[in-house]
Amino acid sequence: MSVYARILRHPRMAALFAAALVARLPIGINGLAVVLFLREQTGSFAVPGAVAGGLALGTGLGAPFMGRLVDRLGARVLLPLAVANAAGILSVLGLGYAGATAAVLVAVAVLTGGVYPPSPSVLRARFPELLRSDPALVPSAYALDSVLLEITFVCAPLIVVGVIAVLGAGAALVVSAATVLVGVTAFVWLLPADQPRSTPYEDTGLLGVLRAPGIRTLVMTMVPVGFAIGALEVAVPAFSHDESRAELAGVLLATWSMGSAIGGFVYGARARRASLPRVHLRLTLLLPLGFLPLLAAPSMAVMALLLIPAGVFIAPIIATRNELASQAAPPGTKTEALTWPLTALVGGIALGAAAGGALIDAADWHAAALAAVLSAGAGALVAATRRSTLRAAVAAAQTA
Repeated sequence: MSVYARILRHPRMAALFAAALVARLPIGINGLAVVLFLREQTGSFAVPGAVAGGLALGTGLGAPFMGRLVDRLGARVLLPLAVANAAGILSVLGLGYAGATAAVLVAVAVLTGGVYPPSPSVLRARFPELLRSDPALVPSAYALDSVLLEITFVCAPLIVVGVIAVLGAGAALVVSAATVLVGVTAFVWLLPADQPRSTPYEDTGLLGVLRAPGIRTLVMTMVPVGFAIGALEVAVPAFSHDESRAELAGVLLATWSMGSAIGGFVYGARARRASLPRVHLRLTLLLPLGFLPLLAAPSMAVMALLLIPAGVFIAPIIATRNELASQAAPPGTKTEALTWPLTALVGGIALGAAAGGALIDAADWHAAALAAVLSAGAGALVAATRRSTLRAAVAAAQTA
């Protein structure tokens, strides 16, 4: 616990974490808020689901390019991106009231997600600078960031439910627009001014930082990990339905997120004894083993208990992934580098959710859960066979 207190006592760190947390609340708010709002307007789930998917797809696809903008122009570019993103969210709200077609709503949603300001990635990229007086705290800062991400996914749906209960479904989208504006404005105001580059920006071409072998390894690892998470996000509600307790699916998913947060918190509080690439590999190898017992869950209570260890490796994997991406980035491209594994994770989640749904329709929830185990195992295999690229990236960063 003391390590987190030391991080937050550093100048601006507590306020920056708080601002970044507010700025990324829309990631957790938008999906549920869009579905509930457009369900009221259209009377179906097909259009709301497509629009929510469009927002997520736009965010995942746009993140690397927004990160590249920040690397080239500095953190000040986050402010116009926040304005554009908030305007897009409010446009979805207005178009929904106006009865716009599904095609228009989805197109606006993709564009809105595409300009989401990557303030969390900016914060991660600045950890070494912000904690330069105590560099041993940097790994724990990455862990704390991953814990706050899980807290976002726990708190954001509760915010949506509360706002809708008081003000209605449309108001939740207004809250989303407000949080991105307020959070990003506070974040940019608190962030120290961009420092002159110690190394020149490396123009990596159209592929960007994907030219770096270490970044490619992280992307290739995170797609199957994301697939596994997406498949389980569908399998758990299906399990709840089979147990005739569909209304408790959200509780089970929240338990899973809490397990991840606990794992991230414990990981960051302990001193790292092995090298960063080795720790990342071990966590990736353990993930499918954490998922495997879910296949034998006989009841809601047991499933809730099993979801805790199934979640404990997720936040530490994300924390080590982010730290590795920072070290594997070509000169001057840290923000973009930190967005690519996130894009891979989001893309994998979308694929896993779609495949998991199809497997459940064809068989039952066990099929989707088994697919999650196998996909997580595939991610571990990729991490093991390409581990030399991560070792080389860390060695190069340490000698630079």
